[in-house]
Amino acid sequence: RTHFLSLSLQAKMSRPVQARRLEGIDKNIWVDFVKLAATYAKVNLGQGFPDFPPPDFLKEAFVRSLSGQNHMLHQYTRAFGHPPLVKILAQFFGKLLGRDLDPMTDVMVTVGAYQALFCCFQAFVDEGDEVIIIEPFFDCYEPMVKMAGGTPVFVPLRPKAPKDGKLMSSADWQLDPAELTSKFSKRTKAIVLNSPNNPLGKVFSRGELELIADLCVKHDVLCISDEVYEWLVYDGKEHVRIASLPGMWDRTVIIGSAGKTFSATGWKVGWTVGPSRLLQHLHTVHQNSVYHCATVAQEVVAQGFQRELELYGKPESYFIQLPKELQQKRDWLVQSLDAVGMKPIVPEGTYFLVADISEFKSDVPDVPNSDEPYDSRFAKWMVKNKGLAAIPLSAFYSGPHKNNYNHFIRFCFAKEDATLKAANDILQKWKREKSSP
Repeated sequence: RTHFLSLSLQAKMSRPVQARRLEGIDKNIWVDFVKLAATYAKVNLGQGFPDFPPPDFLKEAFVRSLSGQNHMLHQYTRAFGHPPLVKILAQFFGKLLGRDLDPMTDVMVTVGAYQALFCCFQAFVDEGDEVIIIEPFFDCYEPMVKMAGGTPVFVPLRPKAPKDGKLMSSADWQLDPAELTSKFSKRTKAIVLNSPNNPLGKVFSRGELELIADLCVKHDVLCISDEVYEWLVYDGKEHVRIASLPGMWDRTVIIGSAGKTFSATGWKVGWTVGPSRLLQHLHTVHQNSVYHCATVAQEVVAQGFQRELELYGKPESYFIQLPKELQQKRDWLVQSLDAVGMKPIVPEGTYFLVADISEFKSDVPDVPNSDEPYDSRFAKWMVKNKGLAAIPLSAFYSGPHKNNYNHFIRFCFAKEDATLKAANDILQKWKREKSSP
């Protein structure tokens, strides 16, 4: 027995168990802020999901599919995408891109856009490859590049002050062409483009995309184009698809999301669209990781796209109604923030807007020599003391620029009117408390 005990003591593992590729990427802002919001928030404008339901036609299709006679919808379907879904996606995106797409080779369905991104980095990025990421960026790009063995190279959008006291727009945040050009080298394997951009809500203009496309062609670089907010564009702005520019189809993987498209983020249906010579490598990663996505959710998303193809460009199309509704919500939150002195940056697209908190700094004391960016402390203080959850902008930066943009926080306005009104009430009360002697 003593022999057994001494063996079991020895049996405790002493060697490191963590793979080296996980070093330094184990911290995650969302884990912290989701927990804080769950504990303290009366109103959560932090995470990017709607608190309103998906459209009725989609919910009805789900109920029909679940309870209908086709019991195969409860079983595996084709690993790279349920045939009805890849067919309609090929038709739909073929129309948008002006080319014939093969549903079996040019489209792959993934577990949300998140897994699509993971497949791209795993399939294309080798040890030592550089991947250009435009800041501020959706925060999973950096750890995913590092997990694939690549090196992220950051280039920031730089804000230009708007004229004559107007509110800043996300369009005022721009790439410096010389700075962007300097980031491309023979080690550059890919650039990640996110337009409309989370967190700023910037919709890249045709001119900006042409600059990126020219550099991709010149340096023979791939473009991973995260277009999950493609339908959420405001003020008559145009969402230009970089894959439609000269020389870009052959080197671009487009990523889309049913969660953002149909306001159903919990269904986790995403997709990639691109040439088969690129997608065949995504297939390899997909079949050796998740293998397969929920069949019934894919069936319902296929029905949603079928409806939208028939109503394309018509006023009753969900893709026209949703941005109209969200633009009103955006305008309401812009007014609400502006009225209390949190200067909003008016977004051209997405669920999000970023606001400047400089005028509220007196409420949250600075901690000299703190490693934590100011906006992160501010957002934590705000949720604990005011019950309002938002996300610090510094969470969307890495390295040297993290502290340059640490007086902004990101709000999500894809919420019920009652949620936005409750947020406004908190802000108004806060303003009154600040101004009372």
